[in-house]
Amino acid sequence: MTKHRCGWCIGDTLYESYHDTEWGTPLHDEQLLFEFLILETFQAGLSWITILRKRENFKVAFDNFDYNIIATYDEAKKEELLQNAGIIRNKLKINSAISNAQNFIKIQKEFGSFDNYIWGFVHGKPIQNNYKHHKDCPATTEISDTISKDLKKRGFKFVGSTVMYAFMQAIGMVNDHVIDCFRYNEV
Repeated sequence: MTKHRCGWCIGDTLYESYHDTEWGTPLHDEQLLFEFLILETFQAGLSWITILRKRENFKVAFDNFDYNIIATYDEAKKEELLQNAGIIRNKLKINSAISNAQNFIKIQKEFGSFDNYIWGFVHGKPIQNNYKHHKDCPATTEISDTISKDLKKRGFKFVGSTVMYAFMQAIGMVNDHVIDCFRYNEV
């Protein structure tokens, strides 16, 4: 018997694996939250599958998404990243990864953890949606608008409302698995 999945991932084994094991699972690990934040910011204007295919390259290039290391990147490291064909070589996005790491650390100091900060927007519990088709999912919500505005106020870049809603979906702040997807009840 085949598993029923959300329609957006069907037909690509990498996409299906990501959908089946990660997407929408409530995530509270600081390192992984930062990883998804960086990957989502690099995804802006591109397809998620493009980012997934380059994820391991990003992991190596960005020191396993260690925000403490990324926050200290210098011009030589920026230049090295700009020459790395395995990642998205966008100077503004590379610069934002560094400043976002610095701001991520500031939020940790203010709130005790980035997890406390980000999950506070949904009072620590995932929003359970009930969509029948993946195309019914919104691109933004009032909450993603609020998060985007707050992060921008704190100096974050490439964190528009659409990017933040995709981040919320990825880390399980919202359950946007369609109701007949096998993952809907799991997460």
